[in-house]
Amino acid sequence: MIYIYNKITDPYFNLAAEEYVLKQFSDECFMLWRNRPSIIIGKNQNALAEINLDYVKEYNIPVVRRLSGGGAVFHDLGNVNFTFIVNDDLNGFNDFRRFTQPIIDVLRKLSLNAEFSGRNDITIDGKKISGNAQYYYKNRILHHGTLLVSSNMADLSAALKVRPIKFEDKGVKSVSKRVTNINEHLEKPIDIEEFINLIMDDIRLTTGGSGLYEFTDEDIRNIEKLKNEKYSTWEWNFGMSPDYNLKNEKKFSGGTVEVDLNVSDGIIKDIKIYGDFFGKKDVKDVEEMLKGVKHSENDVKDVLSSIDIGEYFSNITLENLLEVMF
Repeated sequence: MIYIYNKITDPYFNLAAEEYVLKQFSDECFMLWRNRPSIIIGKNQNALAEINLDYVKEYNIPVVRRLSGGGAVFHDLGNVNFTFIVNDDLNGFNDFRRFTQPIIDVLRKLSLNAEFSGRNDITIDGKKISGNAQYYYKNRILHHGTLLVSSNMADLSAALKVRPIKFEDKGVKSVSKRVTNINEHLEKPIDIEEFINLIMDDIRLTTGGSGLYEFTDEDIRNIEKLKNEKYSTWEWNFGMSPDYNLKNEKKFSGGTVEVDLNVSDGIIKDIKIYGDFFGKKDVKDVEEMLKGVKHSENDVKDVLSSIDIGEYFSNITLENLLEVMF
């Protein structure tokens, strides 16, 4: 087994690094890493249905889709992520205890009442401090989990607090649980670097490992390539969302606007706009313009910027329409 402490905090890079090690290395691996503030969504989730879009835009928070299933999580530098990659057959898949127990053992050495809970969580005194997920690729299992050490709980709550938009889809929904930081259960808060070293040293000792592996220049080039071609793209993070229907309604000074749109592969396939607004021109022209456009705020804005919105929606602005559609 090789051991990696990846100190890069770019979430796009770090999710790409996991896939690179999984698919390009033959060694088993244990890796620790952190992300700057970001939202990491499960492979089978609808990105827009999991995030507080206003908060994400205001604070420029990356939304990144991972390889594994499960729910959305908020990462910041107070959260430590751990990754096990092992060679195994499919029979070992979904054995979450196998990978969480070594982490639980470390936490118990800190006199914490850590336990495996439910399907894929680690709790302390009944409160969640770790969520876990897995992915299988060619007889290799990737298991990764979070460890809330000193995360900003207000940011976590705000980033994942979805606005009351009506989504109808088959995407996997996140389940809200009571969460806590590890430091809240220690007599004296532990420094994040000290905590990382503690986990790494313990895992290395129990698995018979030696020194740390550092990504080579070639590794970094390959990871950056994967990041640029996949993990930082709209197509992967939003376009990969399951098909969904969005219904939303807002009242403005110019009247009420209701939008009902169908999205497939991230593309608007059909859209209907209703309301008690006035306009010189038929709103059906706007509907036709938006069919085939990415359900991305920038793309929709580019299309609608080419027309005089006021001719279709009196006293309603382009920004107003974007509010209804996202």
